[in-house]
Amino acid sequence: MNDRKWISPNYNRRHFLKRVACGAALVTTPTVLTLPAHASEGLAPTKSMRGGSNNYSPNAPLVDNLGQGFLVYGSVRRAGAGEPLANVRIQIWAATARGGEREPSNHGSVMTAADGTFQLEMIQIVPNFGQPHAHLAYDDEDFKTVFLRPVMGSSSDTSVEANFVLAAA
Repeated sequence: MNDRKWISPNYNRRHFLKRVACGAALVTTPTVLTLPAHASEGLAPTKSMRGGSNNYSPNAPLVDNLGQGFLVYGSVRRAGAGEPLANVRIQIWAATARGGEREPSNHGSVMTAADGTFQLEMIQIVPNFGQPHAHLAYDDEDFKTVFLRPVMGSSSDTSVEANFVLAAA
């Protein structure tokens, strides 16, 4: 009797490691990113990521899109109580098939919706220094500045998510 019949023919070490990593992220992410150190403190603020501010351009214009085929999305919440923040400006930029992170047509800003969510469609993000990644920033005066640099699992990914928890300035 073949004990391996339950294994999909497409199942391999990479799939296994990817599933283990996803499972570990689901187990550890809430503890690290969203659960407070003390229950009375609520949601902890997001910390800026190293390299997140690279090639930042202050006051990037509000845009409807930066192309098609790739989606950057996420949410913005207030530290503590965790309520969604509407009308918050989030800047997004990345190296794309059109050019590098300094290319002005790869920079744009969007506003969050009433439920605190945002999204921006753009052309495909390409690896920069070996990693496919995006840059996102909150930099207005109402809350502390936060720069994020989420790295994608693969250069063939068609979306990336980034969530902000903002602390009062």
